[in-house]
Amino acid sequence: MTRYDYPGAPARRGDGGGAPVFAIVRAWAAGIVMLLITEYLQATLVYDHLVSDEKLETFLGRLLLIHLPNATCIAVAAWAAGRAHRDPFRDAMAQHLTAVLTVPVAAQALNLSLQWEDLAAEGLLMSNAVLVVGCVTGYAVERLQED
Repeated sequence: MTRYDYPGAPARRGDGGGAPVFAIVRAWAAGIVMLLITEYLQATLVYDHLVSDEKLETFLGRLLLIHLPNATCIAVAAWAAGRAHRDPFRDAMAQHLTAVLTVPVAAQALNLSLQWEDLAAEGLLMSNAVLVVGCVTGYAVERLQED
């Protein structure tokens, strides 16, 4: 009989007392890396080549060039964090939501705190709507891949 055959023993060698914390931290790391990569691509491809003052004067231009790419970045980060959160910890809903949603929410809080003086009502409302849409989309895609 091995040590894994006893009741309450971890299922695998790495499933000790800190395993849930390490699983969440690993998910956060994946989310941060994907958020940085997608935001860099957005800044270099979209902002540098497509954005102009004339295009940003209309709401549709801001929606297409700022808000939808931001929602995509958030969705990819949430998806990556969800995929990196490993079994058996992803079965606990609270742990899994913490792993998936912490990076986008923390990034939003940081963004709002850095740009608080320059925010207009539209920017505040749309950035929070983008956060919700991106998080829900990333989580939904990650859960659909589970099946």
